[in-house]
Amino acid sequence: MHGAAGPWERAQAALNRRDLREARAALEAVLQHEPAHVPARVLLAGVHLGERRLRDASSQLLQAARALPDDAATVCRVAQALMRVGESAATHDVLQHPSIGSCRDGVILASLAHVHQSLGQHEHALALMDRARTLRFDNPDFRYFRSIQLQFNGRLDEAREELESCLRLGPTYGRASLTLARLRKATAASNQLAYIDEQLRRVAPGTEDHAAFEFARYKELEDLGDYAAAFEALARGNAIMHARVQHDPARDARHIDALIARCTPSFFAQPAEEADDDGPQPIFIVGLPRSGTTVLDRILGNHSQAMSAGELGDFAHQLRWAADLPGRTLLDDALIERLPSLDFADIGRRYLAQTRWRAGDRRFYVDKLPPNFLVAGLIARALPRARILHLHRDAMDVCFSNWRALFGDAYGYSYDLQALAMHHRHYRRLMAHWHAVLPGRILDVDYGELVSHPDAVAERVFAFCGLPMEAGVTDLSRNAAPVATLSSAQVREGIHGRGIAEWMRYESQLQPLHDAL
Repeated sequence: MHGAAGPWERAQAALNRRDLREARAALEAVLQHEPAHVPARVLLAGVHLGERRLRDASSQLLQAARALPDDAATVCRVAQALMRVGESAATHDVLQHPSIGSCRDGVILASLAHVHQSLGQHEHALALMDRARTLRFDNPDFRYFRSIQLQFNGRLDEAREELESCLRLGPTYGRASLTLARLRKATAASNQLAYIDEQLRRVAPGTEDHAAFEFARYKELEDLGDYAAAFEALARGNAIMHARVQHDPARDARHIDALIARCTPSFFAQPAEEADDDGPQPIFIVGLPRSGTTVLDRILGNHSQAMSAGELGDFAHQLRWAADLPGRTLLDDALIERLPSLDFADIGRRYLAQTRWRAGDRRFYVDKLPPNFLVAGLIARALPRARILHLHRDAMDVCFSNWRALFGDAYGYSYDLQALAMHHRHYRRLMAHWHAVLPGRILDVDYGELVSHPDAVAERVFAFCGLPMEAGVTDLSRNAAPVATLSSAQVREGIHGRGIAEWMRYESQLQPLHDAL
């Protein structure tokens, strides 16, 4: 290590002044002297990302993963970095490192729990959070995220208790107040309205906390039947988020236009070669958020031959790896521009390599990420044996459900009624295009039909996927697996149609949305 101290210090100084070229040279000098210097590889990966070289960043992190020291803090840092670049399989392997089992640092354990959460391993995430708690690690943020894990794991009473304790510690924690409002029905005798009103006087205006308290107020008032005041609170919350996120509808339109222009019948004339093995195959569920995708996922997860893998970002990561373009969004202009030159057979192979571990001993695994509707055609080209299910729902129902959701920064279109309507039109236009250029590859599933005739729809879905029908698959109450969506509490109640036409409570206020659709 002593021989590498000079270049290591030069690398730190260069990074402090954002000189990526000098930092890269210094870190390469460190690694030439000491190839197993894991912190240098992690920093060099960050430099490569800053220089827009995703593949080089991934390569450095995979080498770091093969040289891990017996130190849980370093293991955690490598796992976090691997997850950021989409190396899911390597992240999973790193999280088996023996140093984690002997770690006695609550901060590190809580950080590792977040990595497990990002992988969709919610039982492991909660177990690490519980270990951190026994080591007296505690703060409002930790209690909030532990409550979320309790909720995902189906322990709803404990989740409510943890949220209440979080709010006692963190008086302006809007997300906790909103989550609590969603976990229990407000009554005249038991509600948060006085507390929320107090926090709205104290919270920093225009923040996400501010918006979350308005969304929470909406839910409490709706439970109490005060629909006029509820809508006003919801409108205020959405206006705050719309101002924060600054969604660009023109960019969405440009992306859809570009996808349709590039993904012509000739684009699909030479599909990727099928994998020459009999390993587990993916079933994709796509559609708009809040369209019922979780219900369908739970039905499939009840089948003896299918494993629910959660909402995976792996296909998007492999698109970006093929294009060597880092980025945080599913699509962007540069990625769409490079689509014709990508090796889709390799994208398919890499996707399977990153995800098949999730299937366990099942023949199929379910990748339920609603925005993958944007790349459904690309999935079909890269993975010829993949099944693709498209969940669609009444336009007003799904748009209103998006508008009242509070997705953070994830779906910027959802905070403005006109942007919502435009996004819905683009979505329908793109799905029609995928059906036109890939006839028979995507099965449409209607949410209204699913909740009214679940067994008949399930039988049709299973036939499309190559699965035999099994008794009891539509009994969602028997599915004890963790579920990590906004509807994680509701789907444990079983299949119901209570969400149909809920927007009618606000028919006059939502007339602009109705007209735009």
